[in-house]
Amino acid sequence: MRRVVVAGASAAGLAAAETLRRAGYDGTLTLVGDEPHAPYDRPPLSKQILSGEWTTERLPLRPRADLDALGLDLRLGTAATGLDLTDRAVCLADGSRVPYDGLIVATGVRPRRLPGDGRAHVLRTLDDALALRESLKPGCRLVVVGAGFLGAEAAAVARRLGARVTLLEPAPVPLAHAVGTEVGQVLSQAHLDHGVELRTGVTVTEVTGGGVRLADGELVEADEVLVAIGSLPNTEWLAGSGLRVGDGVLCDEYCEAAPGVYAAGDVARWDNPLFGTSMRIEHRTNAAEQGMAAARNLLAAPDARRPFAPVPYFWSDQYDMKVQAYGFLRGHDEVAVVDGDLAERSFVAAYRTGERLTGALAVGMPPKAVRAWRQAIAGGTAWRDAVPAAGTEAA
Repeated sequence: MRRVVVAGASAAGLAAAETLRRAGYDGTLTLVGDEPHAPYDRPPLSKQILSGEWTTERLPLRPRADLDALGLDLRLGTAATGLDLTDRAVCLADGSRVPYDGLIVATGVRPRRLPGDGRAHVLRTLDDALALRESLKPGCRLVVVGAGFLGAEAAAVARRLGARVTLLEPAPVPLAHAVGTEVGQVLSQAHLDHGVELRTGVTVTEVTGGGVRLADGELVEADEVLVAIGSLPNTEWLAGSGLRVGDGVLCDEYCEAAPGVYAAGDVARWDNPLFGTSMRIEHRTNAAEQGMAAARNLLAAPDARRPFAPVPYFWSDQYDMKVQAYGFLRGHDEVAVVDGDLAERSFVAAYRTGERLTGALAVGMPPKAVRAWRQAIAGGTAWRDAVPAAGTEAA
C-alpha cells in the first residue's frame, strides 16, 4: 500500500492520518478537506468561540509544525465530489483525481436547514460560529429552532451575552427521546431559570424576513434565527460509486465499507458489537477514536483487524451545568437515578435497554461519578447487577 487518501480534514480524518504515520505507513498520504482551515476542534464553536472567551488561534487541533511533520499531501478548501471504486480514485472539486490504494471516508455532516426567504444561522463551522457571534448583541432577539444539545448550548451562551432568547422545540420535553422525560425536564428548567422563553410542542415551517413561521401560522419575531434541528451525513459525493449509504456510510464492525475503504467519524454508520446495533455517533471523542481504529484496520492483515466497539462519550456545558454521558442512551427502556438529586441538578442517571445497562448520564457531578459506570457498560453488565434497587422512571 503506497497511496492512502483520507477524505475529510476534521477530528476523524486527522486522527486517521496521524495513526497511519505512527503505525509506520510511509507512502503518499493525501488529506482532503472542504474548508480552507487546517483541522480544528468543533465543540468549542458553540461554547468558547461563540461566547468570545477564546480566540480562533486556540482552535487548531495541532500546531502547523506537527501537521508539516506528517508529510501530508494536504488539499484544503477542495471538497471530494466523487468516488471511483473500480479505478480507485477520489474526484475533487478542482477537477483533479487522486488515486488511492486505501481510502478513509471522514467527510462528516452538515446542518439541516429550514425553507423560507429569511436568513438563518446554522452552527457547524468556524465561519458559522463567527457570523453568529457577530450578531449576538445585547438585547438582540434570537430565536433558536431546536432544543437539542447544540441549540441548548447556543441558547445558554446567547443569554449570557445579553440576548433575548426564544427556544422552540416540537417535542413536549426537549431531549426526552435520548435522556428520558424527567432528565429532559431538569435540563429544560435551567433555561427557564435563566430567562429563556422555552416553547415546546411547536413546529417551525419556515424562516421569514422577520423571524420564523409556525405550523399554525403564528410569526415568532426575531432579529436573528439559529436553526439547530440536527444534521445530515455528507454522502452525496458517493452517489453512483457503489458504496453503500443509508444515514451515513454503511460499515461492518471493523469500519470497513468496501475492500480497502473505511469510514470514520460523524459520517460512518457501523455495527457496534458491544451494543449489538448499528449506530452513527456525532461526538468529538468518537470521531477521534474511530479515525484511529479505521486507520489501524486499513493497514492490518484481515485476520489481525479489531472490531470497533467503544462506549460512546459526550459532554455539554450549559450555564453552570456540566452534562456528561457514557453509552448508548437512545431507545432505552428505563431510567434510574442512582446518585444525587434531580431537583438539585446534581445526579447520575443509569439507562437500561433490554436486560443490560447501556448508558449513564451525570449532571453537576465530578467526572469520576459517571466514569465508574463506563466500565460497567463496557463489560455488558446486567441491569439487575448494576442497579439492584433504585427509584425508576418509565422511559
